[in-house]
Amino acid sequence: MIELQERKMKLIQEGKAVILAPDAKKVSKKMEVFYNPAMQTNRDITVLILNAIPDKQLRIADPLAGTGIRAIRLCKELETEKIDHVFINDHNEDAVKIIQENLQNNKLTHYDTDNETFFQTRNNQEHEKHHVHIYNQDANMFLLKSTGFDYIDIDPFGTPNPFLDAAIQRISRNGILGITATDTAALAGTYRDVCQRKYWAMPELSALKHEIGLRILIRKVQLVGMQYEKALTPIYAYSHQHYMRVFFRAQKSKEECNILLKNH
Repeated sequence: MIELQERKMKLIQEGKAVILAPDAKKVSKKMEVFYNPAMQTNRDITVLILNAIPDKQLRIADPLAGTGIRAIRLCKELETEKIDHVFINDHNEDAVKIIQENLQNNKLTHYDTDNETFFQTRNNQEHEKHHVHIYNQDANMFLLKSTGFDYIDIDPFGTPNPFLDAAIQRISRNGILGITATDTAALAGTYRDVCQRKYWAMPELSALKHEIGLRILIRKVQLVGMQYEKALTPIYAYSHQHYMRVFFRAQKSKEECNILLKNH
């Protein structure tokens, strides 16, 4: 316990995972290793969505992992046959060290670190025994170096915009893309100019502000997807507390993109 206090860390249980997380009074992007307890519902729903879809043997990517809580929960709470490999990335070296500790504390010991050769082929026998792969890279570079994933989770501090291009390029055919936006003041109409700049749409500060904000977020993601001829159809969307969240199913189809475009 003394050691944890000296490190300014604490043990937290969330779902079936027990992790080390920063002992911080306030959540901010200045935290050395990012963990937001208010996002537990976000992670709960991610587990439910992935368990509910019929897809099997998913290649899962968490490019903005922080403590690794989301990926660890997916490893422990998804049905066994759902997972092929889980890729965990964070640009922060301290975060990567905490992720490794958290994997070990949750008895997820079959992992390797920063081996880019696995990105080049899906038939690398050396890695078949490794269920989890840890990377210490820029999130966009991590995604773009890969051969693609069946599920990508984008859960940033603020807007997801900086990560949309890379995530959409690397989501597989019929893959699922989970997108979070925490800049709800823009999407819900408090800062209209910011919303126009970032999301190319005018928000509405009214009783419908969260509904409209979700539609603005969906539209932005779909328009970026169309640049790569990927039609992104929302399968579940909600607004909760300080964030908005949408899950999309991806299809590689010019025709489907044209259909979506007519809605905009």
